[in-house]
Amino acid sequence: MTLTIPLVLLLAVGVVLLLRFKAVGAGAAMAIALFGFYLAHTGAADTVNQLVTAFTDALPDVGR
Repeated sequence: MTLTIPLVLLLAVGVVLLLRFKAVGAGAAMAIALFGFYLAHTGAADTVNQLVTAFTDALPDVGR
């Protein structure tokens, strides 16, 4: 059985945990989120998307 979890959900959980344990402040979390939105509108968006896709595709083969 394969369980699919969207990457954005995992990142959101990470941000919530960082905020909860005060590892990062609300201002820094907001700046990182806004940076992500602006990065998505640049020419680097395709490269970042390909990098993340390659990494997530490689994860299942790590334990073999």
